Amino acid sequence: MIRILIADDEPMIRAGIAAVLAADPGLTVVARAADGREAVELVRRHRPDVAVLDIRMPGTGGIEAAAEIRRTVPETGVVMLTTFGEDEYILRSLSDGAAGFLIKSGEPEELIAGVRAVADGAAYLSPKVASRVVAHLAAEGAGARASRRSAARARVDALTPRERDVLGCLGSGLSNGQIARRLGLAEGTVKAHVSSILARLGVDNRAAAAVTAHEAGIVPGRNADTGLTG
Repeated sequence: MIRILIADDEPMIRAGIAAVLAADPGLTVVARAADGREAVELVRRHRPDVAVLDIRMPGTGGIEAAAEIRRTVPETGVVMLTTFGEDEYILRSLSDGAAGFLIKSGEPEELIAGVRAVADGAAYLSPKVASRVVAHLAAEGAGARASRRSAARARVDALTPRERDVLGCLGSGLSNGQIARRLGLAEGTVKAHVSSILARLGVDNRAAAAVTAHEAGIVPGRNADTGLTG
């Protein structure tokens, strides 16, 4: 059973998220919080597998809560809920321990998939979120965009061919077990590859690695120049 905490300042949103998660018999909500500070306290008390946090809440927001949860209860994975127009918050969250990013207006099945992926140790970027992140980076201007893409490709080129395969799967939001099955590897081998990839890319979580994969254009089904589906 995957144990989940929900944090959102709107009671109806909290109830809606809980109702969606209740549709999966393998998920259970163990606590609900109205702000980030309460979320951190409840995570410490209940030790859930996953904390689902709204990015913006009064007082202590989701980004600050994610960083504190990562520092004090690192075994709890964090899924951030965002709305369109919050791209800068998504980028900040990448360095603060969040492993999943979902759009509030997304499909209920996506929420369940994201929670399950993060509970399984994977990074999960909603396709809409991934597209928004890449679009936000693209909006920096041609020079900055080319520089960022070039830097991402240079870092990816330093990986071994198998590590690049694994990174592409990370960008698709696959767990270690799913990557192992797709590439015909032992799960322990995939775990070792992931650790090496994070070190070589200079990032400290799978979500940041996934964004690098999108920037470099190596995610299956993505356009090599833009990182967008096409």
